[in-house]
Amino acid sequence: MILQINNDHQRFRRIVKGKIREDLRKFLTRGELLGREGQKLISIPVRGIDIPDFRYGDNNDAGVGKGDAESGDAVGDSEGLGPGGTHEGRHILEVDISLDELAEILGEELQLPRIQPRGKHRLTTDRDRYSGIRQAGPESLRHFKRTFQRALRRQIMAGLYNPDSPKIIFERRDKVYRSWKTVRKPQSNAVIIYMMDVSGSMGDEQKELVRLEAFWIDAWLRKNYQGIESRYIVHDVRAGEVDRETFFRIREDGGTRISSAFRLARELIEKHYAPEDWNIYLFHFSDGDNSSESDSRDCCTVLQEHLLPILNMFGYCQVASAYGSGNFINVVHEHLSNVEGVVTSRVNTKDDIYDSIKTFFSAGR
Repeated sequence: MILQINNDHQRFRRIVKGKIREDLRKFLTRGELLGREGQKLISIPVRGIDIPDFRYGDNNDAGVGKGDAESGDAVGDSEGLGPGGTHEGRHILEVDISLDELAEILGEELQLPRIQPRGKHRLTTDRDRYSGIRQAGPESLRHFKRTFQRALRRQIMAGLYNPDSPKIIFERRDKVYRSWKTVRKPQSNAVIIYMMDVSGSMGDEQKELVRLEAFWIDAWLRKNYQGIESRYIVHDVRAGEVDRETFFRIREDGGTRISSAFRLARELIEKHYAPEDWNIYLFHFSDGDNSSESDSRDCCTVLQEHLLPILNMFGYCQVASAYGSGNFINVVHEHLSNVEGVVTSRVNTKDDIYDSIKTFFSAGR
C-alpha cells in the first residue's frame, strides 16, 4: 500500500513538472510568484490537473445510506461560491515545489549546462554522516530493519517463532541504532553582488523586471552551489549597500554615476570575498543612462583591471526606460565585447527574461 502511494506521488510530481515546463515562460514573468516564496517551498498555481475525488458507486448489493444522490455524483458539498457559468471550468491546483526543483526545471528547459566552480580552493563545512550501528541511542535513530532481523533470528533460535502465526516481539537487546561521525565536507561557495541604478529614470516597471530576473538568477545559482550569499548595491551619483527589500523598493531621483557602484563592489570583494575561496558573480541592472561618456569608460577600466580577473561572470542587463539614453550597453560592447566573462542582455518586457537568463548562463560560467 505504501509502495503504491509512493508511486502515485512520484507520478503526480512528474505531471506537475510537465505542466510547469509547458508554461515556464509564463511562470518566469509571474510577479505574484515571488510573493509566495518561502524558506524552502514555493506555492505555484498549476492549471489543467484534475483533483481525484470520491464518487457514489452502484450500491445495488448492500449498504446503508439516504438522500437524493445518484451514481456518479461527487461526494461532498456541491454548492459553489457563486452563480454558475456556461463554460467549462479550468482546474487550478496550487502545488508546493522546492526552489531547487524549480531551478532544475529551468535548467532543463533552457538547456543550461551545469556551472563549473572556479579555482581549486573550496571552503569546508562540518557535516554529520551516519556511518555505523551501535547498541544504544535515541529511538528516533533506531534502525528498524536490523532490529527486526535480530528479533526474528533470536525467536527462531529459541524456538519461539510460529510461521503460521508470525509475531515478532522486540526485546531491549534486539534494538540497534544508527551512529554517526562528523566529517569535513568540501563546499563550493558563491557570492552574487547585484547592482542597480535607482535614479529617477528607473521606475516601478523597471524595478519589477529587475526583481523577476534576480529571482531566477538566484534560483539557478543556488542549484549549482551549496552556499550562496547575496549582496545588494544601489546607486545614483553615489552608491551604497542595502538589504534585499530596500533594493527592490527604493526609489530616488537625480543623476547617475555608474562607476560609483563598480568601485563599491570592488571594495566589498576585497574586504569579504577572497577570489581563491569564492565564486563571484556581479550583475548590474540599469536603463543605460549615465552622467557622462567618460564615467562609462571608467566603469570598463575598473572592470577590466580589477574585477574581471576575479569574477566568474559580469552580467549587464539593460532594461527599457522612456527616460534613459540606453547608451551604456554600447560602451560595454565597444570596450569589452571580446573579454571573457562579460555577458550583456536587453530586457524590454517580461517576455525577454526567459532569453536573458539563457544568455547569461548558456556557457555554464
